[in-house]
Amino acid sequence: MKDITIIAEIGENHHGDWDIAGAMAEAAAQNGADIVKFQSYLPEELSPDDPEYEWFKQVSLPKELHFAFKEQIEELGAEFMSSPFTPSRAAFLCEEVGCESIKVASPVMMSFEMLDVINSHAGTVKRVYLSTGMATVDEIQAALAHLDGIEEVAILHCVTQYPTPPRLANLRSVTTLAEAFPENPIGYSDHTVGILACLGAVALGATVLEKHFTFSKLLPGTDHLPAMLPEELCQLREQADQLEQMRGDGVKAPAPEEVKIREFVRSRFHEPA
Repeated sequence: MKDITIIAEIGENHHGDWDIAGAMAEAAAQNGADIVKFQSYLPEELSPDDPEYEWFKQVSLPKELHFAFKEQIEELGAEFMSSPFTPSRAAFLCEEVGCESIKVASPVMMSFEMLDVINSHAGTVKRVYLSTGMATVDEIQAALAHLDGIEEVAILHCVTQYPTPPRLANLRSVTTLAEAFPENPIGYSDHTVGILACLGAVALGATVLEKHFTFSKLLPGTDHLPAMLPEELCQLREQADQLEQMRGDGVKAPAPEEVKIREFVRSRFHEPA
């Protein structure tokens, strides 16, 4: 992994067309994503009365495609990951798919039964990415207590609005989370339009970035407008890595290159005799 981990969220943006899903996974991996992410749920786990039942049924990732996409993505040099929404899907990802990383989405961050399932598979699962949309610091602490066996839990600042207007992005929460959870990597799951907020999060110390991925922001659905296009992902990869390098170590002291010229630069101007 690079210093900045970028997660490209395919999510539901394939609209249930699995050829498009495969093409998106390939484009994401080829344009700089470290991790390509899907979502895992079963239609029968939703109430038939849910107003979006037919949509979720259409975009639900079939069991066998988890394995196919995992193989495809790994061959491209990236990592396959998915977000479970129930304990049974968490067990499926851990036991059958063999995921080393699991993403916990904001809506199920407080689903302790599901977190306990993930935690019980700490021998397989090495990393959890915990999105914290709608959550307080106390709720994050409660969730972490159910993931205490996992080697690494990255905490992602998130705002559950699609898209998130700039006034609600609250990027300083990245700093707040770093102070509250100094032992955990801190990241940002972004729903704003464009990549500026992601870059701002890196400047504030985020080491993980997650953003939806699409081939067109004009497609119907809430996840396309705030998603990144392949060229934006490529740009984010390059600029986030540069920003991380620019952040430095925070120690205010002359760089070695400055020491070499300091005496000359400080003495070159003087009052004429």
